[in-house]
Amino acid sequence: MVNRIIYHQAQPELDESWWSALLAEEEKYAPAERSNQAAKEVSAENRVAVEHPSGGARTPAKPIDWGHAQELFENDLTINLQVNGFNRGGLLVSSDGLHGFVPVSHLIDIHCQMDEQEREPLLEAYVGRAINLKVIECDPERGRVVFSERAALATSGKRNQLFGDIKPGERVFGTVTNVTDFGVFVDLGGVEGLIHVSELSWGRVRHPADVVCVGEQVAAHVIQVDKSRSRIALSLKRLRANPWETAETRYFSGQVVDAVITSVVPFGAFARLEEGLDGLIHVTEFNSLAAQDQAFTLCEGQRVRVRVLNVDADRQRLGLSLRLSDQVDQLE
Repeated sequence: MVNRIIYHQAQPELDESWWSALLAEEEKYAPAERSNQAAKEVSAENRVAVEHPSGGARTPAKPIDWGHAQELFENDLTINLQVNGFNRGGLLVSSDGLHGFVPVSHLIDIHCQMDEQEREPLLEAYVGRAINLKVIECDPERGRVVFSERAALATSGKRNQLFGDIKPGERVFGTVTNVTDFGVFVDLGGVEGLIHVSELSWGRVRHPADVVCVGEQVAAHVIQVDKSRSRIALSLKRLRANPWETAETRYFSGQVVDAVITSVVPFGAFARLEEGLDGLIHVTEFNSLAAQDQAFTLCEGQRVRVRVLNVDADRQRLGLSLRLSDQVDQLE
């Protein structure tokens, strides 16, 4: 049973473009999407190239048995498949009449924060092994079957139970299993939910790893549940009040406040007034010192005094300035 608390909040519709952005990194390397030389060995429609038993020439696998794939998916059953190859995005697996792709984020021993040099030998070590998997996406129209090694850790039928239990608007608890450039994967006890980078904080997030780490226990708000595609959209920021809703009543032009530098960029620096409220100090709003020289004196985590130039809550934009006096008024 998933620990959850009802958390009422209006839910926006998440269209396919939201999910496409979320899964962009893995889709980039999925066999059905590849257009380079490897595509000659992996058909985007219904086959995968496998080694002939004699060790000789490669021969295409039989067409996918979609009835079997759909049965595995609908009943949340575990199957043991052979790993025949890999690319940067994951593993290629197959058996007679069943083959597809296992994204890196769904492998037990690999996490997406590894660089390519670390990841490649681990992926290569899978080749030739038979591993337990579950079907997490079955799409005959695209000729696509996606498997998960991580999902296979849960007992058969667990996914269906969880998808029946979890509802939009609830608060759920889970463990961070992977952190990628585009979001965070959270294990909810047999099903993984996904937190897009835009749902991590009301403020600016440079990288999801700055917010959470692998193995961390987190609470999350359920935005959307799509059982047919085994997708659960989660949010961290929606567990907190949106600070932009009251920003214009609490901050005004000319106000001098404390802030913390969160990043330094070629055109200036970003500073945080409070959790979720980040503003831009444009390079032209540095003090009378040479702007470029001053940029090098600022660093992440540095506490400064800033003057509010403007607050645009609708666009979630905040303009700040360091021009308080001839010198930067810096806190200890």
